[in-house]
Amino acid sequence: MAAELIRAIESVRRRLSDARQSGSTIGLVPTMGALHAGHARLVEQARAECRTVAVSIFVNPLQFDREDDLRRYPRTLDADRQLCDGLGVDVVFAPSVEEMYPVPPQCAIDVGRLADHLCGRFRPGHFRSVATVVMKLFGIVQPGRAYFGEKDAQQLAIIRRMVADLNVTVGVVGVATVREPDGLALSSRNSHLAPAERQVATALFRGLQEASRQIAAGNTDPTDVGRAAAAVIPADPLLKLEYLEIVDPDTMQPVDRITGPVRVAGALWVGSTRLIDNVLSDPHLVI
Repeated sequence: MAAELIRAIESVRRRLSDARQSGSTIGLVPTMGALHAGHARLVEQARAECRTVAVSIFVNPLQFDREDDLRRYPRTLDADRQLCDGLGVDVVFAPSVEEMYPVPPQCAIDVGRLADHLCGRFRPGHFRSVATVVMKLFGIVQPGRAYFGEKDAQQLAIIRRMVADLNVTVGVVGVATVREPDGLALSSRNSHLAPAERQVATALFRGLQEASRQIAAGNTDPTDVGRAAAAVIPADPLLKLEYLEIVDPDTMQPVDRITGPVRVAGALWVGSTRLIDNVLSDPHLVI
């Protein structure tokens, strides 16, 4: 059965209210579209755990810090609907910008220190806008569970803290990163990579793997581990490392010593495309 496409807030509220009243657990997969196998994994987990599954598709303009990035972001609604149909999604909620923001918003979610490092340091205001639109979607859809990819680990940590701090009755489910056979994390932005760029785009993941090897071998100095990881990324004119940091997986704050599980995260420019990735590394686990 084809997923029902709904564009209006009141319409999706009515549709999901009926499901809720019948006792359905509603699972929400918030996306910006350009769906790929990583999104499919989120939907599959939602489908396995919830009676009703909704996928939101909304390219949120407030979270883009560069106009060219917003303009280039792929919009593939027809293909996205086909993927959702094949995965048994019940509702695709694809509102316009005007539907979500009929007037410029005056209120937003303050995400605090969670956005001080990693992507937040280079994209001021980004996570404030992400948290705000996710809170709007929670209010519109009122899901029992919401599914997010671990590739966006900082986003996931922020959403989890927002839900806890504000007593939002949504279970936040993190789903493992889906990768290409060579290790590249799936991303909608991968479609921007030229063939030569795609060949070197795995450099970030190789750096993260080196960090994990260092940590598993007993290196507890995050500066030393970060330096070794960065050294794996080749000096290539197509590549520019924006950051590579080792942080607490819950607070997203840099650690002084590696004594337990840490999140090793990085952002790499490949040509004009910015890619992010991360791994969870535990000094007590041998890899």
